Amino acid sequence: MKEQFLRIYRPLRDFLFSIVNREFLIFLFFLVVSGVFWLLSTLNDTDEYEYAIPISLKGVPRDVIITTGFEDTLRVTIEDRGFMLATYYYARPFKPIALSFQHYAKSNGRGLIPLADLQKNINRNLYSSSKIVSIKPEKLEFYYNHGQSQKIPVRLNGTITPAKSHYLARTHFSPSVVTVYADKSMLDSIKYVLTEELKITNFDDTVVQTVNLQAMKGVKIVPSQVMITLCPDVLTEESVEVPIHAVNMPEGKTLRTFPPRVKVKFVTGASMFRQIKAEHFRVVADFNELSRKPSEKCKLYLRNIPAGVKNAQLEISQVDYLIEQ
Repeated sequence: MKEQFLRIYRPLRDFLFSIVNREFLIFLFFLVVSGVFWLLSTLNDTDEYEYAIPISLKGVPRDVIITTGFEDTLRVTIEDRGFMLATYYYARPFKPIALSFQHYAKSNGRGLIPLADLQKNINRNLYSSSKIVSIKPEKLEFYYNHGQSQKIPVRLNGTITPAKSHYLARTHFSPSVVTVYADKSMLDSIKYVLTEELKITNFDDTVVQTVNLQAMKGVKIVPSQVMITLCPDVLTEESVEVPIHAVNMPEGKTLRTFPPRVKVKFVTGASMFRQIKAEHFRVVADFNELSRKPSEKCKLYLRNIPAGVKNAQLEISQVDYLIEQ
């Protein structure tokens, strides 16, 4: 075993202490020494460094709901010598700051923590040589209530454009209704909650995506995210024959049209066509118009159009007619 060690040790020793490698070791020694001096010089210079300090509200009553997300971290920039800044980072990290809810909460459902109070809490953990350069955010504001809430529907916000020859047949939210916490006057004014602005284009298959809800100042939304399902459908051109109805007819008179039915052309989704019936449309001829402007033909109007139908139009807009006593 000893002989094996000597066989490895001797060549390695001879290599390390050869003329060339001895010069390399000397160079490496001075490189390390110069690096140490550079580090000491740098740490002795004045510099700035940003620290993250946790912050929280303490003593929040059980019946109180904080309706605006309270900042849980302060970004504090400190100026001092490098040695001191390194101490804050490695040896003496900042303690979390806990602020009293009762001290800052006002009766109007709002609380404001001024910059001076934040500086006072941070200064307790600083050396005398350290200086606060900046605090972000510069002030902390929170809103609260005592549990007042309301169920509010969710609505889509943004640009949704299916692929060519498709249309958006159905939009589904899960959940479709969220719980909103705010003061009473604000709750009464909120009719719906919007998603964050979306831009989803050129899709020809079902899209399922989790989206954030648009934040509102002084309002807490639970949950803050919903799952949205977008269901596109292939557009198809179809038609149905719809009977013509006379409107505003005086008693004792009857309007007969030739033909009695007219074709309505429209565009809809392929999956919806079977659900669309002729009775979902309403085509009318107005007797009052014929009385004011007598003519050989009566004009037709398309009054009722079912949901999911686009570009509905009459194949003919005028027909022959006869008024019977």
